[in-house]
Amino acid sequence: MFILMVVIFVLGYTAIALEHPIKVDKAASALLTGTILWGLYAVNSTGILGLDLSPAWRAVQDISHDVMTFIYPAVDHVRFDRIWESATEISVSHFVVHDLEHHLVEIASILFFLLGAMTIVETVDQHQGFKIITDRIKTTNKVKLLWILSFLTFFMSATLDNLTTTIVMVALLRKLVDDKKTRWFFASMVVLAANAGGAWSPIGDVTTIMLWIGGQVTTANIIVYVFLPSMVTMVVPLVIVTFTVKGDVQRPMLDNGETREFVSAFERKLLLIMGVSALLFVPVFKTVTHLPPYMGMLFGLGVIWLTTEILHRNKPLEDKRKLTVISILKKVDIPTIFFFMGILTAVAALQSMGHLDVLAKVLDENLHNIYAINIIIGLLSAIVDNVPLVAGAMGMYPLADAGAVGYLADFVQDGQFWQFLAYCAGTGGSILIIGSAAGVAAMGLEKIDFIWYMKKISILALIGYLAGAAVYYFQMQILA
Repeated sequence: MFILMVVIFVLGYTAIALEHPIKVDKAASALLTGTILWGLYAVNSTGILGLDLSPAWRAVQDISHDVMTFIYPAVDHVRFDRIWESATEISVSHFVVHDLEHHLVEIASILFFLLGAMTIVETVDQHQGFKIITDRIKTTNKVKLLWILSFLTFFMSATLDNLTTTIVMVALLRKLVDDKKTRWFFASMVVLAANAGGAWSPIGDVTTIMLWIGGQVTTANIIVYVFLPSMVTMVVPLVIVTFTVKGDVQRPMLDNGETREFVSAFERKLLLIMGVSALLFVPVFKTVTHLPPYMGMLFGLGVIWLTTEILHRNKPLEDKRKLTVISILKKVDIPTIFFFMGILTAVAALQSMGHLDVLAKVLDENLHNIYAINIIIGLLSAIVDNVPLVAGAMGMYPLADAGAVGYLADFVQDGQFWQFLAYCAGTGGSILIIGSAAGVAAMGLEKIDFIWYMKKISILALIGYLAGAAVYYFQMQILA
């Protein structure tokens, strides 16, 4: 059954990849994969957990055994074993449910964050706020536009995060590029730039945030040592496409609703400023309150919602319907939300059953080189979500004490292992479009074909990833 779970995940992943040929929406495949994995896990929980491969189950057993020993200190050995076995049988059935609920909290956090960000961006767009930016981008040359948008994405991602930045940039691309395949290409390059920009900032990517909060990296050092490799990861693919991409982009023809001035210049600027401020406020809110980022995003959405209700209360009903958040919510891409939920639920099942922990142990036992381990983790993050991979690495390799020598010296705070892990896990997901939150968002919003991405972008992303890894390695050798 343990192996069957991997087979089901691979089949589900394949169905997502072949969305267009088989004509089945990827959200359906993702949801089925996630729910089937958890269903089989629940039905066969005793046998699967009996393999003793789940780190969470081992932790629960240790705690439960200690509690039982405390409650029954005087019973004879045989009777205690019977009591313990009975308690274990009962706890197995409850563990799966509670573990699912634990993962649901994390998944819901991402989904509410995504829903809030998409609604804010859509509200700004509906108020023609992005017109202020697109009107200033005069060039239609593909190469120039790629460089401008990539660098804009790179630095925005470090300030916001790669997921939010991708949502914003896809909204901009819809105003700048008409042809679908050309927009796919631009959106894919945005994903590369967003993941690269998120890797060197402590608030730019979920995995970097995990390492930052855990104390494995500090703000100044992650920026100093990972900035150049991240920049190279983005620039190398850009240089390659500079010699292959030719011509100009065709801007989309705007319909009457987009050309008509149904908002004032003041309202347009106000919503753009409020939208950007709401997104920028999220990391500030998290730092001050220590609450999850989605709370800051929902707070920003609430402020914008209230503002638009007051702003448009006296407008004609036709314009009011177009501009209020209630009507804008109907335009939010719900299938993308379900796609996220399915993918994250499926990966959570593998994490809970111990598949990812087994993978981490295999790497630890067969490789004793921090560069090789992290490069493989980065490549795997193109297939499996990078968050559980980094969480597994943090569990397998505890933070070493300051002053550690030899192999352990790489595991101290700001050690090379943690810095390189931030780079590899953050940028390796770009190799496949499903390998990062930014890629999944772009895939959902623009309906990018998985196979098309593999043919057109994956090699570029892999070259950039390996080039950045080489820069980090030689950078550390020079500084050693």
